[in-house]
Amino acid sequence: MAKANPVSRIESDRLNTPTDLDPNDTKKIAEGLTVLLSDLFALYIKTKNFHWHVSGPNFRDYHLMMDEQAQQIFAIIDDVGERARKIGGTVLRSLGQAKTLTRVADNDAEYVSPLDMLKELRDDNKALTAHMRELHEITDEANDVSTTSLLEEWIDQSEERTWFLFEATRNATDGGH
Repeated sequence: MAKANPVSRIESDRLNTPTDLDPNDTKKIAEGLTVLLSDLFALYIKTKNFHWHVSGPNFRDYHLMMDEQAQQIFAIIDDVGERARKIGGTVLRSLGQAKTLTRVADNDAEYVSPLDMLKELRDDNKALTAHMRELHEITDEANDVSTTSLLEEWIDQSEERTWFLFEATRNATDGGH
């Protein structure tokens, strides 16, 4: 079995963008952003999955809402990765790495009722919000005002997605099969 080629200190320093943030804080923040990025990729794919497979009498409304939400999630993915790099950290390198880090569960079911789709996405977005709040505490304590500010915007977006999904499921009956 071949051993992995260890990266020398000089080679790893090539990715170490200068910053005035404490190196320990930078490491914690970059790790948090990497997990967040993994969650965002997983949530994006799940949202698109449900967007493509939704059915029933509210098809058009749900289909369009999920597409808008997927676009919003996708729009911040690059910002999350680039933020980690701006402070000297590294970020995701593969889907395999993302799979090991994400806290968003896959849904590979052949059929999911429209309301179950919305409820699952609502809960995923709500959990994403909570995870971003945890990262916000870390960035705030590290005086990383840029990441903190970005997280505040992303939290607001996640709260809005949760709200829309909640309202779409309130007092609804399954229009499923």
